[in-house]
Amino acid sequence: MKRITLLTLAALFSTAALATPETYLIDSTHTLPRFSYSHFGYSTQLSRFDKATGKIVLDRQAKSGSVDVTIATTSVDTGSPLFNEHIQGKDFLDTATYPTATFTSNTLKFEGETLVAVDGILTLKGISKPVTLAVTSFQCMPHPMLKKDACGANATTVVKRSDFNMGKYAPHVGDEVTLTIPVEAVKE
Repeated sequence: MKRITLLTLAALFSTAALATPETYLIDSTHTLPRFSYSHFGYSTQLSRFDKATGKIVLDRQAKSGSVDVTIATTSVDTGSPLFNEHIQGKDFLDTATYPTATFTSNTLKFEGETLVAVDGILTLKGISKPVTLAVTSFQCMPHPMLKKDACGANATTVVKRSDFNMGKYAPHVGDEVTLTIPVEAVKE
């Protein structure tokens, strides 16, 4: 009986030794955070940021990790150069003072083997607020072109722009903004 117990313990420790965090660097060409909001009730406007960097540390066996994303707010793309300039002004992103936004997390939530949410802190215009990103898809596998392991996910949350000192024109221009972050990251 003791022999089986020792073998079982040895197996558990060897499995734990295999659980190591893996670091993935964000692929900026496939990570383009988007935001959408109601424009006077006429339509839902969709814009994006063209530059995002960061890393994801993932320990799939321990179901833990961290996320660090930096978004260049100066890379906002609304589809109109004039509106890009307007959004970058003091009433909204104030990119002259705050050229980046960040999301950081040390709390990944899994259901079984599936990542379903990431709790973290969103810092925008110098204001930090807790947010939960709902993960709507998550996959890790060898990248067919890069021949390296890669992970990808789509995550979304809703924030109020007035919480980040950007409430001008609310409620006519929607105060609630849906943030969607499609992310791809390649193993370091």
